Amino acid sequence: MRHFLEAIKRRFRAGDTDRLEDLPDLERRLGYRFSSRARLVEALTHRSVLGDLGAGDERITYERLEFLGDSVLALVTSDFLFRSFPEENEGQLTKKKSLLVSKGVLAKKAEEIGIKRHIILSDSAQKGGVADQDSVLTAVLEALIGAIYLDGGMEKARVFVEEMLLDNIDEFLEHRDHINYKSIIQEWSQSKYRSYPRYAVRSTTGPEHDKMFLVEVKVGGKVAGRGRGKSKKDAEQMAAKEALHNVGKHE
Repeated sequence: MRHFLEAIKRRFRAGDTDRLEDLPDLERRLGYRFSSRARLVEALTHRSVLGDLGAGDERITYERLEFLGDSVLALVTSDFLFRSFPEENEGQLTKKKSLLVSKGVLAKKAEEIGIKRHIILSDSAQKGGVADQDSVLTAVLEALIGAIYLDGGMEKARVFVEEMLLDNIDEFLEHRDHINYKSIIQEWSQSKYRSYPRYAVRSTTGPEHDKMFLVEVKVGGKVAGRGRGKSKKDAEQMAAKEALHNVGKHE
């Protein structure tokens, strides 16, 4: 780890950037000060950097920490929802959890914290806008959760998740314009039926330049929702949204 951190520092000196010197600012934003600065750097390092560093066997990126942080996030969120909504059943809690840990919500939280400018990327990845991708923002946020867990223990990780990510859940549960409904119904279907939703185009209407798609989605082998859209992707989202509404009626 030490050799990897030194390699990162050498690369930044060569690139005339003060990103590492900005890490205390990130710690203030996170509300957590790391005892191991190397662990924080690991959580921010994208695999694109490995080719630049030539770091030998010490190829440390955020991916292992992302794996750990994802599990910590799931546990803390599940516990938080279990305590906060004592009257709700397993299906209702699962849908709330699926929304709160979804890529769209986590990426938005990462943006609010200001993580993007601290992500350590290769020059080409930086120019290619990799740090703007929701998948990368989400992965780094989860890696940071994993890093806090290893550095400070479960209680510190719990405080971070609850105060930084679950502080305004009503906003996300009530205002759903940004929601990826397909992702949520997929997680719910896997939890409930151990299977994936199945989408099928039932009709296509309108001229070539202005088509309208009708898509049907089956959950647990039964039709759960239908949706229309200017593209199959949009229609699938609308079908997933209706499916979530319909399954909620039967919880």
